[in-house]
Amino acid sequence: MKKYIIGVSVLLLLAASAWYLYYGLGFYVDLRSDRPVTTFMKTDSDTIYMERDGTYQPFEIRGVDLGAGIPGEWATDFAIDKETYLRWFSMIQELGANTIRVYTILHADFYNAFYEYNIQREEAGKEPLWLLHGLWVDDYSHNSHKSIYDEGLLPEMIEDGKTIVDIIHGEKFLLGRDGDGSGFYHRDVSRWVLGYILGVEWEASQVTYTNQVHSDKTSYQGQYMATTEDATPFEAALAQLGDAIIGYESTRYKQQRLVAFSNWPTTDPFCYSLVTSTYRFKTAAVNVEHIQPTQQFISGYFTSYHIYPYFPDFLQTEQEAQQFTEDQLNVLFGKNQVATITQRLSALGAPSVHDYLTSADYYDSQGRFNTYYAYLKAINNFHNIPVVISEYGVTTGRGRAQVDVNTGRSQGFLTEQQQGQYLIECYQDIINAGSAGSCLFSWQDEWFKRTWNTLHAVDLLKTPYWSDYQTNEQFYGLLTFDPGTEQSVCYVDGDPSEWTEDNPVWQENGLELSMQYDEKFLYFYVQGFDPQQSTLYIPLDTTPKSGSTYCENYDISFDRPCDFVIAIDGTDNSRVVVQERYEVLKANYWEFYDTTDPYISQPERDSPRFVNIDLAMRLYDIVPNLNSNETAGESYETGKLRHGNANPDAPDFDSLADFCFTGDGVEIRIPWQLLNFSNPSEMMIHDDYYEHYGIENLHIDDMYVGAVLAGDQTRAVLSSFPLKGWGKDVTYHERLKESYYILQDYWASLD
Repeated sequence: MKKYIIGVSVLLLLAASAWYLYYGLGFYVDLRSDRPVTTFMKTDSDTIYMERDGTYQPFEIRGVDLGAGIPGEWATDFAIDKETYLRWFSMIQELGANTIRVYTILHADFYNAFYEYNIQREEAGKEPLWLLHGLWVDDYSHNSHKSIYDEGLLPEMIEDGKTIVDIIHGEKFLLGRDGDGSGFYHRDVSRWVLGYILGVEWEASQVTYTNQVHSDKTSYQGQYMATTEDATPFEAALAQLGDAIIGYESTRYKQQRLVAFSNWPTTDPFCYSLVTSTYRFKTAAVNVEHIQPTQQFISGYFTSYHIYPYFPDFLQTEQEAQQFTEDQLNVLFGKNQVATITQRLSALGAPSVHDYLTSADYYDSQGRFNTYYAYLKAINNFHNIPVVISEYGVTTGRGRAQVDVNTGRSQGFLTEQQQGQYLIECYQDIINAGSAGSCLFSWQDEWFKRTWNTLHAVDLLKTPYWSDYQTNEQFYGLLTFDPGTEQSVCYVDGDPSEWTEDNPVWQENGLELSMQYDEKFLYFYVQGFDPQQSTLYIPLDTTPKSGSTYCENYDISFDRPCDFVIAIDGTDNSRVVVQERYEVLKANYWEFYDTTDPYISQPERDSPRFVNIDLAMRLYDIVPNLNSNETAGESYETGKLRHGNANPDAPDFDSLADFCFTGDGVEIRIPWQLLNFSNPSEMMIHDDYYEHYGIENLHIDDMYVGAVLAGDQTRAVLSSFPLKGWGKDVTYHERLKESYYILQDYWASLD
């Protein structure tokens, strides 16, 4: 019996070891070396083809980028469950998309759901949903001191690529890898995987560094991919990456599929003028035409770009740069610097973007001057392989970060209806420029995201736990997450029926003020006045560190030092103002907007001066500034309040509406960050900037509020409103934005 037990144990151990070697470590022996390699996707110079019924037919990738985040979780928690994926896949296909693009290895639930969904589609005789799979590079590795050849980059990317190949073929087990999904990947979804997009938006510094420190590595000649004689060391590394992944799948699974390398304007293959290159930091070029497939690669090769209409608009800068004469540039830069920059640009070996454009290319199908369309034309005219714009989009966030001066497709402060229309226009530009496909960014909003012009103002370790309407990066999705399990606590629509007797926090002189809050807004309801005839002021005291008992702007006084005043003055002149010591823009970006250092000449703690709330849109000049007395920064008034109906069920729904009049009052919603909350989930606000030389967090348990009408000279008495954070226990419900239905109707009209 003992020998039997030992024998069985040995067999089990051997079986477990063999299982782990195969599924865990990817070890295999090629027992089918004579079996031919197959593919169902091919390309020519500008078109992608899919095999259908024995023939290759043109296939337009009409895709949606799918993120990994949901409210209350980081993307790296991979918390989206199978049921959610199944529901989303159906919504995406009903939208009119045929493809989803994912960026990295997800939890096994994604692949299980994808398999189940497509099996059900095929059994019903319907078109399946296709997949483009990305290969991610962690932020540290491509924003650090490393070249692409260093440990953590190319070697790890090759191994991750092989892991992805195993995953889509259902032969992988992953556990405990930082930044990746995990589970037993046992579903073979390969027949629905179009191909791979390898890499990320490469940092120009890493590309340049790689090319400098590995100047001898300009050639790679692989079995499936090889470089041309003009290749750079960085491009040779990409060729090695693609060759390794194609080779692994060809050998182990006898399959090939489409391959692309990720790119974006910052490292596009073009050279620009001295002004654009300097002021737009265009210092590197990646040209995938220097990487060519061999005859052993029987599937297709395309190029992938992330291109948005508002940034970085190189061609708009090129237009503006034409105003400068050679003498002016020599004065601005200095002759020696001009010569140095010119030499560096020549060393890139990149062609001028203007070689691939005609004057007609600057005008879109509507006859508008459109540098987005022109840039897409240049990209398509340059490449001899199909172009897929794998990211494009606009955001419905309240905060704005960039402006598209030609078409209005700006980064932020767009309604859901505008988002839908602008997505259509971007899609039309992409297709009319000759692209073989596109993926819009993105399917869902993601609360954890950050944006350059608000990241200083929030606690970056707590962003998944509240919806920051000022951070536009969180709102690119067609699917949004509104607070509340089924509906939000308040809809600012002029109907006060959701306000109850429990909500009032302040009463005086016939006015009554009520308040509520959720993960996205502070809500106010003030009744007892004629909003069409009277101007209402709502003073707010949040921080104990500063504030004024008098607001000289509106000649009103309070019994406590106040930090903000909400001024409701008709439909077009309402805003939130902040006491000048508590103004976050000046405290953090003064050198870009002012010539006086506020840390040397500090605003008084009790200054009666209240100022508009502005948000940064640009810190640096994008063309040379001939007036040395002007500051470079550009901002806009984000504290300006917008009148409208914010109820998604209303026919006149305006997703950007901040307030709406009722019969005898007004409903208001204010985004938390607008009141200097850095983390409302724990009721953290900004501490005194001038005590800490920047932003530090300060916890509060309540705020004080009141109300006063214009012309009332009595001192407003404020009442306490308790604040209690919700921690990580967020509530939300899904809602398809208006943009979803607008785009759905358009895509349906094309089919």
